[in-house]
Amino acid sequence: MRTKCVVSLILLAAFMLGCSPRIDIDAETAALRQTHQEWAATAIAGTDVDQIVQFWSDDASVYPPGAPIVKGKAAIREFVAGGFNTPGFSVSWEPDEVVVAEDGRSGYTTGLNQFTAPDADGNLVTTVGRYVTIWRKEGDGSWKCVVDIWNTGPMT
Repeated sequence: MRTKCVVSLILLAAFMLGCSPRIDIDAETAALRQTHQEWAATAIAGTDVDQIVQFWSDDASVYPPGAPIVKGKAAIREFVAGGFNTPGFSVSWEPDEVVVAEDGRSGYTTGLNQFTAPDADGNLVTTVGRYVTIWRKEGDGSWKCVVDIWNTGPMT
């Protein structure tokens, strides 16, 4: 009887381990890359601030170079609207690296970005930089950016 119980427990454990959801990291990486590219395309179009802001989580933080941290979706929306309401403003970026954690619940992207905006004299200036974004997979399966940080400088 005791042997049957031990065998039953082993079989039950094996069954439960076999039923654990397997994370397809390649599929999650492709989904995160697709989300990130959709976000970039939406920002390049620059026509709908709410569509751009929807890619950040409600609790996201943005770390623009030389400026205070922007925390929360309402503040991020105001920050983004300010940029797009500036004549001549544009932004673009392209992810180089997209990485998803083994558990499939978080990831990050890195790449190059480009901002164009008027300087103090009103002349349009384009600044090139690098960025890192940290992403979280939400309960509904969508990917949301939770940390967005970039810098400017030489591209070496």
